[in-house]
Amino acid sequence: MQQQYPRPIEELEEKIGYTFKNREILITALTHSSYSNENKHKAKSLRDNERLEFLGDSVLSLIVSEFLFKSHGNFDEGNLTRTRAMAVCENSLYELATELDLGAYMLLGHGEIATQGRKRKSLLADAFEATLAAIYLDGGLEQARTYLMPRILPTIERALKEGNEDYKSILQRIVQQTPEEVLEYRMVGESGPPHDRVFEFEVYLNSNLLGKGTGRSKREAEQHAAKEALILFGEIEG
Repeated sequence: MQQQYPRPIEELEEKIGYTFKNREILITALTHSSYSNENKHKAKSLRDNERLEFLGDSVLSLIVSEFLFKSHGNFDEGNLTRTRAMAVCENSLYELATELDLGAYMLLGHGEIATQGRKRKSLLADAFEATLAAIYLDGGLEQARTYLMPRILPTIERALKEGNEDYKSILQRIVQQTPEEVLEYRMVGESGPPHDRVFEFEVYLNSNLLGKGTGRSKREAEQHAAKEALILFGEIEG
């Protein structure tokens, strides 16, 4: 069934640099659940992009993980995980989707259109993953890698630079963008024998709880609390 798009789908293929053999896969990648729910009475086979988003998340993780593994042999598991998490977080994917103007090609329900869904961060990040999965299914892993790597490499390089900072430093840098914000760490618990203490910290922004963390040292507990805050902000994945 022919669907009507806000912008020509061929235009998106040109931006992507890949022409689909089965364009229906790309159509599915660009179909939000709000649209499929509104129109399922017209087309029973109309699918949304949620399954493709699930697959795309794994394809994205594989390609970025392989790149980091091969290009940074000196990284331990912690460095690899932290860098990947920063590179593929929602904010990063939103930026990549925005560069493609992906929202302009999506099929959305009337409610999503009315509430500026074409610009919504989570919707666009999911659509980017779904589009990557569509390329993977239609053309294979190499085509997906060819599409993804030139786009995400600057994001990875930024993550590598920022990955040299600890979670507390990253969180502090984000908060400092708004001078009036007040970031505070509070120790809320301490347990265990003297030789094996466990500390519990919470981090607050303007008295609002952002995250909790435990550790064998106060610094480790603060780091874990800061990590939770960064996950909450969408800066890294959990």
